[in-house]
Amino acid sequence: MNFQEGEVLLVDKPHGWTSFDVVNKIRWNLKQALKVKKIKVGHAGTLDPLATGLLIVCTGKQTKNVETYMADEKTYTGTFLLGKSTPSFDLETEYNQTFDIGHITPELINEVASSFLGEQTQIAPAYSAKQIDGKRAYLFARAGKEVTIKAHQITISKFTVNTERFPEIDFEIACTKGTYIRSIAQDFGQRLHAGATLIALRRTRSGRFTIDQASSVDQWIQQINPSAESVL
Repeated sequence: MNFQEGEVLLVDKPHGWTSFDVVNKIRWNLKQALKVKKIKVGHAGTLDPLATGLLIVCTGKQTKNVETYMADEKTYTGTFLLGKSTPSFDLETEYNQTFDIGHITPELINEVASSFLGEQTQIAPAYSAKQIDGKRAYLFARAGKEVTIKAHQITISKFTVNTERFPEIDFEIACTKGTYIRSIAQDFGQRLHAGATLIALRRTRSGRFTIDQASSVDQWIQQINPSAESVL
């Protein structure tokens, strides 16, 4: 592979890593292996640290295509926990509310999932990388400051749920760029009058690329820089 000229690397991002962690690790190993001081490396579509799955990393001239890859529809699988909520809508923060879930049936869960299909507006979580006045929204949230986040347009083309592990609800969602699954968890809980938290998330597809085509960070580094030590 000609990393310096430009390649698309499909990475299975590990739990606990930021997307920038992956990019920085790959960039450092590329510079070591190629013996260069600079090389362009970027990613197409951020994954939260608590999420895993497909991260598209571009090198060299392929970084010019990052925006194109970001615009592609994406598919996610994961799990909502009904009856509890957190300020971040996921497990980044502690549970702060509990709700009665005795009224919830599988039929109601499926009905609510169907209500998300199609075009709609969504507000990004306060604990997100959304830019507010030149700063990431999560910096304001962690400092206890309230900010106004404008709603944006999204489309959800697929939303299926499995209720066999209730109150944990497994799901698969196909959606457009800029969709926050954590916000869907929050809205899902509100529509059930019960609250919900995103407790697991994995990106399985981005455009024509799928997770089955991806390699781990370790596998990529071994290909880029065989003398490097394992990173996981």
